Amino acid sequence: MQPVIDKAKHIKLAIFDVDGVLTTGEVLYGAKGGEYKAFHIHDGFGIRLLQKVGIQIAIITAKESASVASRVLDLGIQHFYQGQENKVPAYEDIKQKLQLSDQQISYMGDDFPDIPLLRRAGLAITVPNAPDVMRQYTDYVTTHKSGKGAVREICDLILKAQDLYMPMLNSYLNQ
Repeated sequence: MQPVIDKAKHIKLAIFDVDGVLTTGEVLYGAKGGEYKAFHIHDGFGIRLLQKVGIQIAIITAKESASVASRVLDLGIQHFYQGQENKVPAYEDIKQKLQLSDQQISYMGDDFPDIPLLRRAGLAITVPNAPDVMRQYTDYVTTHKSGKGAVREICDLILKAQDLYMPMLNSYLNQ
């Protein structure tokens, strides 16, 4: 675990895939063709905590989805790329805009399209319900499943590695 903590100490940008990471990977379709996705409130709060301490957040997803765009807007995420079947150009764009090195970036993905970014990022993360092959390309596998608090687990890990977790908790305890 110490190598993961050492990598997490340097993170200034956390990038997340959506389907199978921020969601369970299930897609619900309404009778009139509407698409619905469920997002875990703890994951969203974890993202907000990272933002409070100045860690940038980005979303790179292969699909285009109005429900994802709404969630991104709700969370105030500035770096949002959807419709990215090849995610590398979006990753490189964010990296260049923020003038970061790969070691300062974490990426969390769950399937084959995520492998190129997992191989680049300084901290590569997947979820336990991802295909087994994904473990070969990651530093850490969450204990929580996708869409069920896995993102919050990573947010907390980064905060703890950077000694920011307890100050953040104390800011709520002292209100």
